[in-house]
Amino acid sequence: MSDWQRNTRADYERKGFAGRSGYGRSPVLLIVDFINGFTDPSTPLGGDFAWEINATRQLQDAFRRAGLPVVYTTIAYAEDLHDGGLFVKKVPSLAILQHGSPLIEVDQRIAPLPGETVIEKKYASAFFGTNLDADLRAHGIDTVIMAGCTTSGCIRASAIDSLQYAYHTIVVREAVGDRAAGPHEANLFDIDAKYADVVPVAEALEYLESFLPSTDFAARAQDDFDRWWPRAQRG
Repeated sequence: MSDWQRNTRADYERKGFAGRSGYGRSPVLLIVDFINGFTDPSTPLGGDFAWEINATRQLQDAFRRAGLPVVYTTIAYAEDLHDGGLFVKKVPSLAILQHGSPLIEVDQRIAPLPGETVIEKKYASAFFGTNLDADLRAHGIDTVIMAGCTTSGCIRASAIDSLQYAYHTIVVREAVGDRAAGPHEANLFDIDAKYADVVPVAEALEYLESFLPSTDFAARAQDDFDRWWPRAQRG
């Protein structure tokens, strides 16, 4: 944590910010916009999210083993962009995300399985103008665990709406990314202070262990390895 973060955090805590909302009893993994248009660094919208996708895969695997739901979002527009509104005017690069383009497909490294839901949205929040809230309530979900990109855009907007719809909202630090470190860190700091609990992937995986069968020793061992391996690679 940098000096400004430490000082601001201490000031926020004195003023009653940065409480913990915690976890509920029925989680969903919400993977926001890890689609080719964002995860391919060669596109105008893209960045290198290899480490974040690795962390997302750990969460995805844990959710699947526990039989818990995984939901993905994508952004897609009509060819004439009539459904993009002022968002496309503000960010003209969004015009590459059109129906029929491979850029709107979920990155193959975390490809959805049959039966997993992909929600199409037009704006930043996964909740705005979609059926996400209704679908989650229909399945008794009370906790949204969030991965994806970008931290300063669609993750932030989705976290705010998730809180406003009264979900326990968890943003997994290693599983979200941005195109630049400054907006990423500043928004994680602010999200954690006001809207969601920003947690390490190890904490989220530990929470998910309570949903796994007690005999799933091999899966737990794999989880331990997956948590260790990226740290070992980094050095």
